[in-house]
Amino acid sequence: MKKPTHVASFIDSNVLVYAEASDEPVKQYAALALLSHLKLSANGVISTQVLQEFANVALRKMKLDAHHVRAQLAAHEQFEVVQITPRLIRGALDLHQTRSLSFYDALVVHAASIAGCDTLYSEDLNAGEIVDGVTIVNPFTTKIDYALHDLGSARSRRS
Repeated sequence: MKKPTHVASFIDSNVLVYAEASDEPVKQYAALALLSHLKLSANGVISTQVLQEFANVALRKMKLDAHHVRAQLAAHEQFEVVQITPRLIRGALDLHQTRSLSFYDALVVHAASIAGCDTLYSEDLNAGEIVDGVTIVNPFTTKIDYALHDLGSARSRRS
């Protein structure tokens, strides 16, 4: 699979979940700001795994209405969506073995790498670590300078 030439950022399921978490207003605000920015800049990437995890948590743990979850899934489909394939699963298995990541975390990281993302927004991994060419950023503990992110994206698109 050919990597895109623009700077892209992968969004883990916890960002989508916190966007719905009114009981966590600080994290909800951070998640909503990040999602809004990535939609406006057209730099957001998710995977079918992320959508599945979001739907599961939203329905089972958060007890959100299925109609609301369906509407949110439709909104999140505006991002580039990486399909989980057998080839991607095999690559994640390799990453799981070489980097001691859980298999599902390795699947998220590898999907981000295959999509050409330079950043993976997640609170579930080690912030600042670079895995499979992707830098992990915890959007709930890191102040994100969207202006600098946009500048880097614009430069990459001109190349």
